[in-house]
Amino acid sequence: MFDQRLRRTNEALVGPLASRVGRIIGPGAVTAAAFVLTVAAASAAWAGLAWLAVAAWLASRLLDGLDGAVARARGGATDLGGYLDMVLDTVGYALVPIGVALWLDTRAGWISLAVMLAAFYVNTISWTYLSALAEKRAAGAASTGELTSITMPPALVEGAETIVVFTVFLAFPSAAPLIFSVMAGAVLVGVVQRGVWARRHL
Repeated sequence: MFDQRLRRTNEALVGPLASRVGRIIGPGAVTAAAFVLTVAAASAAWAGLAWLAVAAWLASRLLDGLDGAVARARGGATDLGGYLDMVLDTVGYALVPIGVALWLDTRAGWISLAVMLAAFYVNTISWTYLSALAEKRAAGAASTGELTSITMPPALVEGAETIVVFTVFLAFPSAAPLIFSVMAGAVLVGVVQRGVWARRHL
């Protein structure tokens, strides 16, 4: 819901840091480090180390917000980099709640996890297909000036909201079944939003 505005703010905040980091390592290494920390967050959640999981998760999201800025600072932003970043993020968004469900290991936990991941699955096609159509119509990220490789149609739940929700269920894993269920509902609201938009504009 707030991602487009937050990306501009993030760019202004991390720009100086990105320039310094970019002199040492490339954006691919930053993306890889973010993914390693995401896996660490999932592993810590599985082990019941809630606050370690939160710390690793937030550190991974900090790096995830830095890799694109490093690429732009080095003048080397590529479609491949954007693609790999998106794939690894998607893997992480599955691994982290799975780690929590493994720790809970309850029927309610597994069912609510399945519902949430199913909502993510539907949500992914809802926005990626619209993004592909936008590129086809020359109305993608390049034409709108977005700081992402592809345009991301807005919805109720986007990256910023996902980071907050994941942080909450990592910090309070016993409440995860309820949080998973609420997240699934909110994500599906976004799917409906995009469906309404598609019906009006396509």
